[in-house]
Amino acid sequence: MTDADRPVALVTGAARGIGAASARALAADGWAVVLADVCSDITPLPYAMATKADLDASVAACGPLAIGVVADVRHQDQLDAAVAAGVEAFGGLDAAVAAAGVVGGGNPGWEITEEAFGVNIDINLTGVWRTAKAAVPAMLQRPKPRRGRFVAIASAAGMRGNPTIADYTAAKHGVVGLVRSLALELAYHGITANSIAPGSTRTDILQASADLYGLASVDEFSVHHPIGRNLEPDEIGAGVAWLCAPERGGVTGIVLPIDGGMTV
Repeated sequence: MTDADRPVALVTGAARGIGAASARALAADGWAVVLADVCSDITPLPYAMATKADLDASVAACGPLAIGVVADVRHQDQLDAAVAAGVEAFGGLDAAVAAAGVVGGGNPGWEITEEAFGVNIDINLTGVWRTAKAAVPAMLQRPKPRRGRFVAIASAAGMRGNPTIADYTAAKHGVVGLVRSLALELAYHGITANSIAPGSTRTDILQASADLYGLASVDEFSVHHPIGRNLEPDEIGAGVAWLCAPERGGVTGIVLPIDGGMTV
């Protein structure tokens, strides 16, 4: 593959977890990758975000055709800068993976604070929209026939109701609707848009969820999976790479469940 033929992807939330796994999977398939992450803690979330060191390690794991950018999906200018960095480094953009996300909750929906609800919506839903807003114009700069891909990480929580995480659940339902609308709008332009709905996946966020629920171990979440175990981030990353492959040009507007049977 020549540099001119090499596709380029932006991945948000790429310093650890599903975002990092998605970036690695794309890199293994020959993509150049721009890894973006906030790399700082977020009020009022009670757990630590990834660090710049985490981001640097994820970039290194993707090989020489990867760069890291510190960017907060709550700020459009920072996402625009991440896209611009990818275009400058690699010549364009062919895919965006909106994997940045947080978890909140621990209280009934009517007791969630306005600040906590706002952070969940702003990162988990509006951050996906901002990612599209930054990335789609760059993808449209590619000549036809395009192989553009937009993939958002939703959740099994975006497919049903969930107690004590109403803020998170509302945001993930919104992601599904947003991506379906983008699929219709982008189809004419040769760009697909899909979402993935993971079940409980072994990430730092899953540990934060266990703490919210007062669970002794994240393994207790596996009771909701008919396969009898939690998912691994690389399994979700493989789904991202599958949706971004050239052969997936006819797949758009879907919600791909990678949830161990959780929503069957």
